[in-house]
Amino acid sequence: MKSRARPRPAARPPAEAEQGPATRARLEVDERRAQLLTLGLSIFSERAYDEVSIDDIARAAGISKGLLYYYFPTKRDFYVAALRAASKELLDETLDKEKDASPEERVEQGVRTYLAYVERRGAAYVALMRGGIGSDPEVAAVLEETRTIFLDRIVAALPPEATGPLVHTAMRGWIGFVEVASIDWVARRSVPIGQIVTLAKVLLFDALRAATEVCLTSEPAPPKKKRAPKAR
Repeated sequence: MKSRARPRPAARPPAEAEQGPATRARLEVDERRAQLLTLGLSIFSERAYDEVSIDDIARAAGISKGLLYYYFPTKRDFYVAALRAASKELLDETLDKEKDASPEERVEQGVRTYLAYVERRGAAYVALMRGGIGSDPEVAAVLEETRTIFLDRIVAALPPEATGPLVHTAMRGWIGFVEVASIDWVARRSVPIGQIVTLAKVLLFDALRAATEVCLTSEPAPPKKKRAPKAR
């Protein structure tokens, strides 16, 4: 009896074929959008927001204004989206991966990673930190969210006893120092990165120590007076 030939299994389609036209189109849109955001960060870091027009952006991207409007309805939308992209990139790259390290080691590694990002993506970082539309609430929200996440990470890395409103304020002030020092450092490069890292680490723990001592030596705030109930 002749043996029957076993049917060959159907060839698996390539990944792109499995994705289908709609998925491929979505990926292309996302990729083009990411490219535009990278370009936007570069443009806005070199020129003031009011000096950049939609025509300038479209020309630099090599696309029509109509296509740019397809991705971003207005210049402001484009600018805010570029800031959000810079914020996400910065937060992702500075995410603490050494959970077993000491607080000092985690702070040092975090600052070093932060400055490495600033050194590599200086234009994007300056654009993020300096904003560009003045008091625009959405721009302010991007910056505030970025700082809040950094603050939460710092507090989580501190010793358990380092808590309280004054410690929170001290750490928030320290974040402001790191931002300004980073912008100055990337603009002038007058000192080695290791010196900035050490300075930032020392200042953080000095601020933490000072805030803790102030809390221990200061008189507690007087209790709030209870309001007398209104006569009916």
